[in-house]
Amino acid sequence: MRPSFQPRLINEPLADPGLFIPFLHQRRALMFDLGDLSNLAPRDLVKITHVFVTHTHMDHFIGFDTLLRALLGREKILHLYGPGSFFKHVEGKLSGYTWNLVNEFENRFMIQVNEVHPDKIFTRNYICRDRFVSKAPALSRPFHGSLLEEPSFKVQAVLLDHRIPCLGLSLTENFYVNIIKEELKALRLPVGPWINRFKAAIYQGMDPASDFVVTWEDSGHVTKEKSFKLGALIRRIARISPGQKIAYVTDVLGDAENAKKIVELAQGASRFFVEAAFLDSQKEIAKRKYHLTAREAGDLAGRACVKHFDLFHFSPRNQGRATELEREAGEAYKTARSQSKIQNSL
Repeated sequence: MRPSFQPRLINEPLADPGLFIPFLHQRRALMFDLGDLSNLAPRDLVKITHVFVTHTHMDHFIGFDTLLRALLGREKILHLYGPGSFFKHVEGKLSGYTWNLVNEFENRFMIQVNEVHPDKIFTRNYICRDRFVSKAPALSRPFHGSLLEEPSFKVQAVLLDHRIPCLGLSLTENFYVNIIKEELKALRLPVGPWINRFKAAIYQGMDPASDFVVTWEDSGHVTKEKSFKLGALIRRIARISPGQKIAYVTDVLGDAENAKKIVELAQGASRFFVEAAFLDSQKEIAKRKYHLTAREAGDLAGRACVKHFDLFHFSPRNQGRATELEREAGEAYKTARSQSKIQNSL
């Protein structure tokens, strides 16, 4: 059973952070952080609809220009999320270029920027044809941990301490719809775009008694269709199971307050992408720089009872020491996971 989204770090652990999250059978992807994007092909960049930036230090935001260049002139809305002062930093990027020719673009490209504060999210729109000058005051809505909610998934965040506010992120799939190919063959239905429409009907909770029409083109490009009751088709061709959850945390101090928020955010994650900048022997440096050690990363993963964790964002000081970092994190994970199981059984 293949998951609906397949996250992958875009660079090796010593390079810039960035998590690319493409969706299966869709021309769509999300991004957590915008470090150096040179390892992403243009066909990947144009799939990106939403970007969640933990903070705007250069190694987490330098890829913005690359993404902007790939999307200019397209009929698209790019949604950006970041912590306090995000408007200022995005506007600084946009003001660095001359936009006197953008009125010649036929398509309407817009960037919607969301600035996340402890209790509110502020939103502004920057339209390409307006030379990316926001002409309306920011709108606001309450923030209670959720950044984005769609029928099939949600993205949540917590504000963490990196001397500046820094977002910790999670992506949770509500449930997973697996298509039983043997049943498709039995019904003589081809795989095609209709499957995404079928899954959307399930995620949106449409009435099982409603009609659902499967349409496709045969080899002669003749449109064919078959009609089913949605509930009957679900029972026949779909297997529904719990969805996956991923969490992403980087550039944070390993103190008790951050740890509590991170464990809650990552609880039960299928995969946890967590920085491990330093070794435990370098923990004083880690504290000064507001980063996690490998031991702290493994401990957080164990306390959150995640199924698998991936280390990234190693300090250049630890060039060639990946094995040590992974060993320290692995030992801490096993210890913390065992303790969590004991506490949960009491």
